[in-house]
Amino acid sequence: MTDHQPIALTLGDPAGIGPELALMAWRDRDEGPGLPPFFLIGDPDFVERRASELGFSIPIAEVGPDYATEVFPRALPVMPLPSGARIGAVAGRPDSANAGATLESITAGVALVRAGIATALVTNPIAKYVLTQVGFAHPGHTEFLAALSVEPGEAVPLPVMMLWSETLAVVPVTIHVALRRVPELLTRELVVATARIVAHDLRHRFGLVNPRLVLSGLNPHAGENGTMGLEDRDVLEPAVAQLQGEGIDIRGPLPADTLFHPRARATYDVALTPTHDQALIPIKTIAFDDGVNVTLGLPFIRTSPDHGTAFDIAGRGIARPDSLMAALRLAARLAKSPKS
Repeated sequence: MTDHQPIALTLGDPAGIGPELALMAWRDRDEGPGLPPFFLIGDPDFVERRASELGFSIPIAEVGPDYATEVFPRALPVMPLPSGARIGAVAGRPDSANAGATLESITAGVALVRAGIATALVTNPIAKYVLTQVGFAHPGHTEFLAALSVEPGEAVPLPVMMLWSETLAVVPVTIHVALRRVPELLTRELVVATARIVAHDLRHRFGLVNPRLVLSGLNPHAGENGTMGLEDRDVLEPAVAQLQGEGIDIRGPLPADTLFHPRARATYDVALTPTHDQALIPIKTIAFDDGVNVTLGLPFIRTSPDHGTAFDIAGRGIARPDSLMAALRLAARLAKSPKS
């Protein structure tokens, strides 16, 4: 990979804000530290129509990834879908008729990154409920990417979702599951496997020599030594002890309610939490506009904005591209870090 290779950006659900965020990001490409070259994978005619609907005077260039970096300074490069499919999505109106294009954009992006043609993958938001209408069987976007990262028959890696910002980074150990299922899914083995991946990628992607991890408790006050639930004492404490024995710098389980104030945040690099909302509520409170979703544990770099499709505001030109721009910058930064 070289500095001349662009980042592949997926379309996301074309009825959501993904297409307009891509347009806005290219429009604002020179603001602040600037953006690395990227190309959008989709239907160039559709992207041009969406730009016109929004009143954006943004040139669109239909090109392959080999020419994206050259074109990027003067136009938004858009690579057509490999099938040549056309998209007729209406902003704000999710439709399963667009599911094929959404999935094809992701599949093509992964193939380009795995082939070394693109330096990293940045994904725009998708709506899982739209995809399930056409038989999408994966628990979520991240798990789909993990399945695409290996050849058929190979073991699928454990993908770990990290929400990152300059102020706070968090990892939920269980993700998109009902709270009532968390105790059965929160095993010592899952905590250990997740923390190992986090520690490894912090070293080899983020360049931290000795990453500092912390694990929050599941129950109030981290269980109060078993008086408010046994998971913290019987599952989380043994997992932390095992990880410490492997040389990983991790503390916990600690009460979640005192883990995210400024003095506490200064003592760790990433906070792991047993549940989804324990992680996402603090980072979306502290860094809502510039948080980035980073998938750890994959053989390629993947980032995405830390928000959803926002169908309710799609096509109105009021969405903010900050998180997508942060995702593009972080992907470029990680691509320059050696990984072993």
